[in-house]
Amino acid sequence: MPQARHLLLASAAVTGGLVLAAPATVAAAPADPPPTIVVENGMTQPVFSFADAIEERVYVETPLDTNHDGRRDRVAIDISRPRETATAGFKVPVIFEHSPYRKNVWGDVPYHSVLVDELPQNGLGDRAAAARADAAGIARAEAKGNLPGSLDDYYVPRGYAVVLGQSVGTADSDGCSTSGDAAETLGTKAVIDWLNGRARGWDAGGAPVTADWTTGDVGMTGGSYNGTLPNQVATTGVEGLKTIIPVAAISSWYDYYRANGLVVAPGTFQGEDLDVLAKFTAGQARSEGDCADEMAAITAAQDRVTGDYSRYWAERDYLDARRVKASVFVVHGLNDWNVKTEHFAGWWDELAKRHVPRKIWLHQGGHSGPSSAPVTLPNGKTWTYKQTENRWFDYWLWGVRNGVTSEPTAVVQRENAAYTTYRNWPDPAARDVAVRLAAPSSLTTGRTWGRTEQSFVDEGRTIHPDALIANPEVASPNRLAYTSPALTRDVRLSGRPEMRLRMAIDNKPDANLTVYLVDYGPAGSTTAPFVVTRGWMDPQNRKSAARTEPVRTGKLYDYRWTLQPKDYVFPAGHRIGVVIFSTDQEYTLLPLGGTRLRVATSGSELHIPVVGGRAALGF
Repeated sequence: MPQARHLLLASAAVTGGLVLAAPATVAAAPADPPPTIVVENGMTQPVFSFADAIEERVYVETPLDTNHDGRRDRVAIDISRPRETATAGFKVPVIFEHSPYRKNVWGDVPYHSVLVDELPQNGLGDRAAAARADAAGIARAEAKGNLPGSLDDYYVPRGYAVVLGQSVGTADSDGCSTSGDAAETLGTKAVIDWLNGRARGWDAGGAPVTADWTTGDVGMTGGSYNGTLPNQVATTGVEGLKTIIPVAAISSWYDYYRANGLVVAPGTFQGEDLDVLAKFTAGQARSEGDCADEMAAITAAQDRVTGDYSRYWAERDYLDARRVKASVFVVHGLNDWNVKTEHFAGWWDELAKRHVPRKIWLHQGGHSGPSSAPVTLPNGKTWTYKQTENRWFDYWLWGVRNGVTSEPTAVVQRENAAYTTYRNWPDPAARDVAVRLAAPSSLTTGRTWGRTEQSFVDEGRTIHPDALIANPEVASPNRLAYTSPALTRDVRLSGRPEMRLRMAIDNKPDANLTVYLVDYGPAGSTTAPFVVTRGWMDPQNRKSAARTEPVRTGKLYDYRWTLQPKDYVFPAGHRIGVVIFSTDQEYTLLPLGGTRLRVATSGSELHIPVVGGRAALGF
């Protein structure tokens, strides 16, 4: 239970003092009681005036000099707090959203071309290590306004201060945008340090400013990049950060721009990479001016040639919760193909390993916040997401005993838009089931016999994935498709599918490798196939994402990688499908066609985490 500081609970708003009369004298009116939050039904209520709130701009000193001008960078923050915080003794906690998107973004920053004659790693051979040594966004969602970002008008009336920050190298802050590294993390941490008296701040006129109005307890939230920054700073273990609510947030920038050695774009942003995002957030003037050298260094170090994981990417990886002290409420869309689902799943796994207090809310949207549909808990109480967010902050920042941490850990929105609750995620009842590829085009849980090989030719540069997954019953020269029998019952997947593929590349030193898991609906259905999840791999990275090794033309190798995590129910009567192809027009680099790939079906299978195990799969 968090320690509640300056916590006053009431069942109604304070109305003022009371005047009493004595027989011979008139008693002085007692002083007004101190301001107080009001809690009803386990939630703080809007009793403070937002129109009358104190608004101020502060420039917080960081330990950084990202533009190398000999002066420490300062980050700009805007504060909104109840007028009552000017009353002696009334201190409030802070909800803090930091962002690189506040203003002056470079809207038409040039993207990388994804049209290539050959994959850049083709012909690298033993030069891969040298190439790595030489190399020594949702990116846009908040800027487009489709992720929730309004905090002050909601939380200030409930007795919180709201701090909206501008990350280092962006908007009115000093320095250069560094896209996810330690400098960006420390620039965010400096604000929490200032709120706790450990860093210096000044107003626009240069006068020192302290945060004497706050308890020092901070909760962070935000969506997309704004949700990534809370993940970053939580890994520092900074004192004062009590909880974070990352929405659609990144946990590893490598997983945002790469996949198992392949250069892979975030959904709908083909050609974006870390340098593009840095320039977008810094703005054109900075990117082409004082920060041009820093932008060039990002372009070199991100390595679009090998796609390998490196020390550079490791610095932008937050999958280490050893120092995390804040509780974490993870929120993510199950159909988010911008910040893909591995971001929440990898972070969630690490938090569980370190026994961090946590909660998870998964919805059916894409790169967005949750819907307002309510969830009914086992105790019969019903809450929306926003109410749950409110109660979570109240518990961790005001110390309100509202039972939010005793409720089911996982809330998942099902395909019919209704929310349900589970003890944990992935579902503890999920069991790994091997589904084997069988010739000519079927999936089976039984044994397969003989050595059957099937080939296809990559033409993904000119054929969209929608066409490659269509009509699985019809043979195609450009992909392999396998379907299960019609399911006899609903089948729920919960967790990470894993592809194990025995394959050869017959005429090139490398290829893109793509697998889709598809819900095909009933046989003969005219409904379009639904892509449940996807996964990509560079065959040259078959042993490690950090290690490129040549592939011998025509030789069969065993490849193994996970698809994006998912929670999905295949309805009874539908068919599970697996589609294997090479170039993915929406995500991978697009080489000229003609690469021939050959799959040995007897050595290939997809492992699916099925709730109830093999018996529940029903075929």
